[in-house]
Amino acid sequence: MAHTATFGEYYLMTLAQLRYIVAIADSNLNITLAAERVHATQPGLSKQLKQLEDELGFQLFSRKGRSLDAVTPQGVQVIERARTILAEAQNIRAIAANLRSDEQGELSIATTHTQARFVLPSAVGALKRRYPQLSVHLKPHGDAQVMGLLERGQVDLAIVSTPGNPPGDGLAIPLFRWQRVVIALRGHALASLGRQLRLADLARHPLVSYESSLRKDSSLRHAFTDAGLAPNFACTARDADLIKTYVRAGLGVGVLAEMAMTPEDDRDLRVIDADGLFPECTTWLVLRRDRVLRDYALALVELVAPQIDGRELRRVLAGNAPAVWPVSPSWRDLSGRVQAVA
Repeated sequence: MAHTATFGEYYLMTLAQLRYIVAIADSNLNITLAAERVHATQPGLSKQLKQLEDELGFQLFSRKGRSLDAVTPQGVQVIERARTILAEAQNIRAIAANLRSDEQGELSIATTHTQARFVLPSAVGALKRRYPQLSVHLKPHGDAQVMGLLERGQVDLAIVSTPGNPPGDGLAIPLFRWQRVVIALRGHALASLGRQLRLADLARHPLVSYESSLRKDSSLRHAFTDAGLAPNFACTARDADLIKTYVRAGLGVGVLAEMAMTPEDDRDLRVIDADGLFPECTTWLVLRRDRVLRDYALALVELVAPQIDGRELRRVLAGNAPAVWPVSPSWRDLSGRVQAVA
């Protein structure tokens, strides 16, 4: 280690070095992966890490052989501050770009596979027509991973669904409400039941649903448990298209979001009304309160939530108005309006 800088010496740490140590922490201490994320070489990143540690006078990461082993207590404090500095630097860039009316940039969206596949295409298409030089990066993940990406500042916004309260600590804007539907192959016993579907009917058949249904806090599982029943999951997946694929393969009856059904699915699948069997869900667009958004990000909010007044949204983000939103529409009402705007 080089000597610790004394009074009067200049600290020469750079934003790049701070970005590197945050990338290392977010890559599970994998230097190779961190270098890829920040578009640097592995030797170059390692060199910059050593220079920063030499300047600070202590290690940010403990070592085991030639590999990084853990974040040191000192490193935890430094990385936390580094995140704040990098976020503020990005805020300054966003403010400057908005003042210049700069339409170039990148928009990163963390969301679930269902939202990315069935909800966002028309809105993103309309956004790209308005901002041709914008690059949009969709990052489909499970619900828990989506919020983690937002909280770590790795995406600009998150779109996620819950059956109850808004997710996370950010600014959550309700987009729309939706129901689950049950699907089965045409000719399946449930497809010709002749009466309203009951949970007991579903409990007698193998189910194909989202992998989140396996979690203890799953609202779908709770619906069965509250009725004294146990669901029998034959297969789970993150992707709604996979759920439909395995229903078509005969693995069981599907339970998925109503947004995931398309007119083409009517050729061989039957949608069975499941209203009232499971809690209604709300899809939220979540923003970090400490981030300045580019104008094109706010334009996306207006596209996916036409019921939200754009001027009021800007006042809320500026801290000049409370976050009071209109009642969100149902997906069945909203979907046609979104497509019309697009």
